[in-house]
Amino acid sequence: MALITKLAINLWFETRAEEAANFYCSIFKNSSIGAISRYGKEGYEFHHMPEGSVMTIEFFIDGIRFIALNGGPYVKFNESISFVVNCLNEAELDYYWDKLTEGGDPEAQQCGWLKDKYGVSWQVTPDILSEWMTDPDKEKVSRVSQALFPMKKLDWKKLEDAYNGV
Repeated sequence: MALITKLAINLWFETRAEEAANFYCSIFKNSSIGAISRYGKEGYEFHHMPEGSVMTIEFFIDGIRFIALNGGPYVKFNESISFVVNCLNEAELDYYWDKLTEGGDPEAQQCGWLKDKYGVSWQVTPDILSEWMTDPDKEKVSRVSQALFPMKKLDWKKLEDAYNGV
């Protein structure tokens, strides 16, 4: 019996869904590959995918269900959707940034945002950043914002110093 969740995130790839799913599972510790469906002869006139090639691959990261689809070249990723990786410390932030930027677009890096080698957008941030950005002290928020906006990869120490007025 298949594990079904109420919501799942569907990612449309041209032909590299299985490769991407394995890449993401290699980065995130609590992850796994689930069910794989393959294209048959049926519908070839619509999908133009070789029989037996991966149609969808299910994968899980920290209990979140993703479905990666090989849907052809018709839809491209853009920055209007991104995944946030909340990091517990600077070492974790460095790890996820380094892994997710590998082969990605350096021009798409800004304010902790990046685009990976598949064109998927991510935000790699300190888990405490939302607290810093919503602090009732407007001066603290202003200092953090001023430090944040020019950064590509977020510098935890500089953001913390800005928050603390150092």
